[in-house]
Amino acid sequence: MSALGVDSAPGPAPVPSERGRLYWLLADCGNIVRRGLTHYQRQPVNIAWQLGFPILSVLLYGYVFGSAMTVPGGGDYKDFLMPGMFVMTMAFGFINTATVVVYDSTKGVIDRFRSMPMASSAVVAGRGVTDLLVACAELAIMMLTAMAMGWRPEGGWGFVAAFGLLLWLRFALIWIGVWLGLLVPNPEAAGGLFAVAFPLTMISSIFVAPQLMPDWLGWVAAWNPISSTAAAARDLFGTPVGGGDSWVEQHALLMAGVWPVVLTVIFLPLAVRRFQRLSR
Repeated sequence: MSALGVDSAPGPAPVPSERGRLYWLLADCGNIVRRGLTHYQRQPVNIAWQLGFPILSVLLYGYVFGSAMTVPGGGDYKDFLMPGMFVMTMAFGFINTATVVVYDSTKGVIDRFRSMPMASSAVVAGRGVTDLLVACAELAIMMLTAMAMGWRPEGGWGFVAAFGLLLWLRFALIWIGVWLGLLVPNPEAAGGLFAVAFPLTMISSIFVAPQLMPDWLGWVAAWNPISSTAAAARDLFGTPVGGGDSWVEQHALLMAGVWPVVLTVIFLPLAVRRFQRLSR
């Protein structure tokens, strides 16, 4: 009641002074994702290379190696190769992640993020979400190219599960890329990470079944995490290949889910901790 005897109009509802931490974490993460996608939009040459490389890889390995390689138990080598090529593209993706992170670090972008009241984990998570979105586009383009070459996977839930396993591997390798990107001093050094990715993909079941390799090398290839994803993807796509006798080959689907968990548990905290230490 006012001094004139008239009820005063109710004031506006109180505005909370601050929102929950989860809200700001998601908001910061969304801003990082928007920034990353905007850069792709404004740099068409980079996105053309990143999405065009998978097409060239499928065409090159499919037609050059297709008539010279054998598959255990018979079968078309292209059916064996294509799931492995999808895995190889997901594996090589951590180099792109490391290159972008080290570029932001050397150009002062990371310093700007550190000076803002934003969650450090949101910077790392935003980079991961951006890379996953790009990985979805890469897989879609590669699969369309493979189908144009005659690859015919089985549809249904198996196809969806295989697609999910490929992204699950990419998700785990993102954190390796972020961590390495915060460690290496410049973009040129990030390019040298190809020396790490090359043996990782070559000594695996991407191109050749481990049982066709020398015993010691086949054992190493069988226990390579990307070999489990490749074998599981082939089975889910409907192009299984006779597995070896080792335990890890007999349980490829299980290990395709377990290996990325192990990598994420190790490298995600390392990436966040490394980012936090940059401000000290």
